[in-house]
Amino acid sequence: MRQKLTAAVACVFLGVFTTVTKADNQDSNDIFANGHADGELRMYNFDRLYDTPNTPNASAFSLAALINAHTGDFLGGFSFGGSFVTANSLGTQSDTVAKVDTSLMGPNNSIGAFSQAYAQFKDDWLLVRGGYQYLDTPWMGKSDSRVIPASYNAALIDITPLKGWNLYAIRTYSWKSRTSTGMYYNNLYYPSSFDGDSMYGNNGSLPPNAPRADGAWAGGTTYTNDSVKAQAWYYDFLNFAHMGYLEGTYTLKTGTHFNPFLSLQYVNETGGDDNTLVDTHTKLFGLAGTRVRSEAWGADIGTSIFNGRVDVAYNKLDQQSGAVGGGALISPYTTNYATDPLFTTSMIRGLVETGPGHAWKAKASYNFFDNKLQLVTSYAQYNTDLRGNSHNIYFDIVYNMDSVLKGLTLRNRWERSTGGSGNLNPGNESFTYNRLMISYKF
Repeated sequence: MRQKLTAAVACVFLGVFTTVTKADNQDSNDIFANGHADGELRMYNFDRLYDTPNTPNASAFSLAALINAHTGDFLGGFSFGGSFVTANSLGTQSDTVAKVDTSLMGPNNSIGAFSQAYAQFKDDWLLVRGGYQYLDTPWMGKSDSRVIPASYNAALIDITPLKGWNLYAIRTYSWKSRTSTGMYYNNLYYPSSFDGDSMYGNNGSLPPNAPRADGAWAGGTTYTNDSVKAQAWYYDFLNFAHMGYLEGTYTLKTGTHFNPFLSLQYVNETGGDDNTLVDTHTKLFGLAGTRVRSEAWGADIGTSIFNGRVDVAYNKLDQQSGAVGGGALISPYTTNYATDPLFTTSMIRGLVETGPGHAWKAKASYNFFDNKLQLVTSYAQYNTDLRGNSHNIYFDIVYNMDSVLKGLTLRNRWERSTGGSGNLNPGNESFTYNRLMISYKF
């Protein structure tokens, strides 16, 4: 069925291409004359520093380029787009894999891939896109904290009935992780080399003989106005979990430098028949299960303060008897990436990575020098049923260097995690992660 669908889509776009090439030369030239290209250069250096002498420190350096191209519109709204990404360590990777932070770009010295290659139709109220593409949803997105983002082989429909209101329908078939060189039928629960993939920084709990992943269905709606932001999503991570997700924020506009806000979120997951985690007796946090079941909620309260913001957040993930991971949140495209939308997730990890329990997080940020310099700090504490108690301290410095070179940004993120059990941090000792990132957008 999938092969027939692919062939049909190919025939449609071949017909469109043929029609375009037969159009007059001026129209054909407009496709390229009205197109555009942009990109980003990234130079990242990551260091993992462990307090235990039994685990060697790990580091990685990478120089990367992300090149995007998009044609102009033709036939009333059709266009094509693509992105090529490449990263190279310039020969700096250690010969000892244990000393390499493989989450940055894997253990090899270079990787390259087409992260986007799509056709789309777009007008004022409708966007239809098919092919390799970036997605931007709470539990299935780019996870763009490394040199190369994640992308998906997907079909997407985005309808805008009114300004600020969007409706989405998405079907994904395969994906490319942040260190992969192509699209694969897996997710972050699969081993690093599954089906020849080069996926690193993943959870990797499934056995090597697990069946391939079939992608996901997703549907959602978002609404935004001056005071309210709200979204509701349903995900069917095929053979892994059915997830419902709600999130809303209300900001009280006071006309002063203080604008208080309150955000709430809720997650509910169940499993269906032929669940891969259940059928393979996969253990998360040391526990296999006969079903998938999880439930979490959270709140975040704070205020803007002049040119900054302070807030305090809380999340609770209930323990579920007999469930995989004791009620673990099943998140096939964010687990171990720490890119989920829970309010208390830190740079290193959150409740998706630590399992059932509760967490709170206090955060403050402030902008200086006409928003050229941003300083961020936070403290998060995790009290979990299966991985013990731990806390994280975080600092983030972002310097916009447009005055030197437009598009140039310097950023350093630093976080230290202390505590936990079951080897949450290697040797149950403290773990410090430093990420120096220089980027130039053009």
